[in-house]
Amino acid sequence: MTVPEGTSPKVSVPRLRILWSFARPHQRSLALALVLALVGSGMGLATPMVTKGVLDALGGSDSLRGPLLALLVLLVVGSVVMYAQWTLLGALGERVVLRARESMVRRFLRATVPAVTRRPPGELVTRVTSDTVLLHQAATGAPVGLINAVVMLFGTLVLMGVLDLVLLGTVAAAVAVVGVLFAVLMPGIATAQQRAQDHLGRLGGNLEGALRAIRTVKAGRAEDRTAERIVADARISAEHGVRANRREALAWTIALAGIQLAIILVLGVGAWRVAEGDLEVSSLIAFLLYAFGLMDPISELSQNITALQSGIAAAERIRETDDLDSEEGAVRAVHAVHEDPVREAVVDAGEKSVRDTPVRDTPVRDAAAQDTPVLELRDVTAAYGPDAKPAVRGVDLVIPRHGHTAIVGPSGAGKTTLFSLVLRFLEPTGGELLLDGRPYRDHGHDAIRSRLAYVEQDTPVVPGTIRDNLLLSRPDATDAELRRVLDEVRLAEKVEALDDGLDTPLSGAAVSGGERQRIALARALLRTPDVLLLDEATAQLDGLTEAAVQSCVRARAATGAVVTIAHRLSTVIDADTIVVMEAGRVRARGSHGELLATDTLYRELVEALRIAAPAGCPESTILG
Repeated sequence: MTVPEGTSPKVSVPRLRILWSFARPHQRSLALALVLALVGSGMGLATPMVTKGVLDALGGSDSLRGPLLALLVLLVVGSVVMYAQWTLLGALGERVVLRARESMVRRFLRATVPAVTRRPPGELVTRVTSDTVLLHQAATGAPVGLINAVVMLFGTLVLMGVLDLVLLGTVAAAVAVVGVLFAVLMPGIATAQQRAQDHLGRLGGNLEGALRAIRTVKAGRAEDRTAERIVADARISAEHGVRANRREALAWTIALAGIQLAIILVLGVGAWRVAEGDLEVSSLIAFLLYAFGLMDPISELSQNITALQSGIAAAERIRETDDLDSEEGAVRAVHAVHEDPVREAVVDAGEKSVRDTPVRDTPVRDAAAQDTPVLELRDVTAAYGPDAKPAVRGVDLVIPRHGHTAIVGPSGAGKTTLFSLVLRFLEPTGGELLLDGRPYRDHGHDAIRSRLAYVEQDTPVVPGTIRDNLLLSRPDATDAELRRVLDEVRLAEKVEALDDGLDTPLSGAAVSGGERQRIALARALLRTPDVLLLDEATAQLDGLTEAAVQSCVRARAATGAVVTIAHRLSTVIDADTIVVMEAGRVRARGSHGELLATDTLYRELVEALRIAAPAGCPESTILG
């Protein structure tokens, strides 16, 4: 949440409700912590009065056993209560943070692809990490601390009044001045802290993007320029942090000076009243003990107000992630347009979410169904936002149950958008998609994706080991099945030669681009999907490995459907059907030979980017 320059965040009721939403599930524990805090404060407030009793006993030659025993009891009980309160609030704060982090992580992974990708990943990571830390104190300790500090402050002032009203007036004047100054300075502190946190989030997003592109940055000799752009947010964050620190230092200096001035006045006025016989020495000493302790509730008030304001800002940033469009929400929107009774309401974790009821999760086996295309797009139009220009429009496409379909076209033709539609990363704005002859809206996301396997062009690996990556979408696969798919992509021997084999951790530097592609392809083949979607899965492979992978693709096309976004001629020439796209529309379709003879765009793509292959080597023409 960005705060405009010149404004201050205020602790308003709606903003407090946002913060309270994180603490509400733990209100019983918070109540117990508050009781413990008040008991501890009561012990602290009683101590000066018992000390007065000790002094009175000395003056009257009474026994000191009772007052000293009372002081010992207050010390022991107060220590136990303090320990119980701190451990309770510490554990409660960790639970609040854990719940917030778990909720955001699940929300990010269940959100639609456009909703997640339109934000820098590092900025989302910052909300899960640093923003949630601010909730630890703000949603648990701060409310308890504020109430306890107020009770302790008023309790101290009341007991001071019991001891001497004149001295109380002296202290009350100092406390009022300190309170006014704090009220003036605290909003500025919260504003500076909030802006520092905002720029820290931008820093995380920019740094994450730069690290992802570290090779490009270094190749362009742009390390210093990139660092300067990233560090700019760090500098601004530091400037706001310094500004907050200066204001906070000023506030505390004023507070300490005000309390010390009050103590000096108490000593002067109190000594005069003792000399006049209007005040006992024991009462003056007890009053001074309260005055010395007056800084504690004031300190607790200011610290918890600061924590509360920072926590509210963090809570609002976290709650903003609730607005991310979820795939369930997208389904509800589709159902609102296409009224269909095949749906059910599922109540999950106290929140209602509408999920699709899968009409059929397994392929149909009867003869009539075998003639039905496994996938079909009918007059499909789609865009990446309500005001965005359509990325595809009026697309009709049929994917038979067996065979290889290649999709080609210039950059921006809509090829990747088709895959996004098929995988249901993107919902169409017009037309419809069908699986086994039934509309997509009759199937859940899981039901659709259980029939598909996808290999991205950039072939990212997920955090973990080679085994973790292969088992990502089929966790029950055996080692023998893993060996089989690694054999198919010519990786089995390399994996076996590694010290930890399948349990070798993967990192950005651990595997080459071609090996990443083959791991991703092996992961897809392990699924034995009805439809294998390949966004040019051989782009980074050498000729021999590419030939082996192409053989694997042909074998897969004999038993199921393979759809590729093609950038190499070797991928295209063996395809049963080639679909040529241009400007978001299907321009032509046919075999390689037919399109060479009939479609000028296809012919121009092939001729313009043809690379003559050496004799005896596979042709490797690139199609852009």
